[in-house]
Amino acid sequence: MKIKTIKADIDEAMAHLRTERKRPKKPNLFFRTLVRMAAIPDLKQTNFRFTKENMDAAGQGPWMILMNHSSFIDLEIVSRLMYPKPYCIVCTSDGFVGKEWLMRELGCIPTEKFVTDLAMIGDIKYALTKLSASVLMYPEASYSFDGRATALPRRLGVLFKRLGVPIVMVTTKGAFARDPLYNGLQKRKVNVSAEMRCLLSADDLNQKSVAEIDEILDGAFSFDNFDWQRKNKIEINEPFRADGLNRILYKCASCGVEGQMEGKGEYLVCHACGKKYHLTTLGELHAESGETEFSHIPDWYQWERDEVRRELKNGSYSLDVGVDVGVLTDFTAIRMVGEGRLTHTTDGFTLNACDGRLDYHQSPTSSYGLYSDYYWYEIGDMICIGNKKVLYYCFPHSGDIVAKTRIAAEELYKLKKQSSTEE
Repeated sequence: MKIKTIKADIDEAMAHLRTERKRPKKPNLFFRTLVRMAAIPDLKQTNFRFTKENMDAAGQGPWMILMNHSSFIDLEIVSRLMYPKPYCIVCTSDGFVGKEWLMRELGCIPTEKFVTDLAMIGDIKYALTKLSASVLMYPEASYSFDGRATALPRRLGVLFKRLGVPIVMVTTKGAFARDPLYNGLQKRKVNVSAEMRCLLSADDLNQKSVAEIDEILDGAFSFDNFDWQRKNKIEINEPFRADGLNRILYKCASCGVEGQMEGKGEYLVCHACGKKYHLTTLGELHAESGETEFSHIPDWYQWERDEVRRELKNGSYSLDVGVDVGVLTDFTAIRMVGEGRLTHTTDGFTLNACDGRLDYHQSPTSSYGLYSDYYWYEIGDMICIGNKKVLYYCFPHSGDIVAKTRIAAEELYKLKKQSSTEE
């Protein structure tokens, strides 16, 4: 899938700021049917199966639907589970670019990832109460990098208690293994299934505290796709299964050098020290010689997180990289405004481009997470910063920096919040 881009001057791009927020529309049955039909080939190819549990407690709807986020097939799965019931979808605003009319006919609600958006809450309530439509939300906001849940926003329980409608959870299995984000859109032959269950009834929301609701949500979003693959002996034989693995495993666990890892074919290799790991058909790493520091990919990713946190604490962390810059101000197109430099330190992000006419700073506590992606709309690896008015899409010129930057943004937010609490 691609996105409409045009070259533009930064002043021209900023002249197209959105001034009006539109209420969501009730999903059009004709277009919902088209989506349902379009999903059939992928679901058939993956032998899709699903189960439903405790759905009597959810009633007839509307519901707040939560789902883990692994790949594009997630949307196709929901179209199968919900059809013909109407449901709106909270989705990233860049999904509207070049096709706003269609997205609104489908009932989509645009929002900016990891940007505080109080108006979105009003749109969700409007969809539930005025349109009598359920609302699908991916609370993780971004695809999983390492097959485990990404951080959830805190105090979601406050929102759900206010909305007062049953919370339905859709959990997929196999969607990540079939199409992990790092693997460059190369699909594997993996069966996909889903479980749909009522996580919290309307009575539960009334009776439980915000803390109890958040604890239940954390439990629902506690999963490990690589562990699931190993335990269920899901064999992935594709010869490209390690392609792009360096995008998440960017730091050598043997010599500690960053940016010299390469995932290709069935192997992950460090070009600094020569260490070579084989990715088995069950998704485990084994060193060709010497110690296997981490056979479980999420454990390696967690070690990288610990390393980043250490750098943040001792002051050695920094990012300074050349980037191509795209600007989103309305739904017409992503306006490519030229080259710039993106820096990230304990003081936050700074983007300087267009001969200084674009100079944007984002504090470390502006968001608990970071919108980042691999091969975004077939353009390239991407880091996005910004606010409700404008988003800046930064495409690094070189290096596997996306995962480390996302980790750093998450850990820096925690450290800053911890520090302010202690003061």
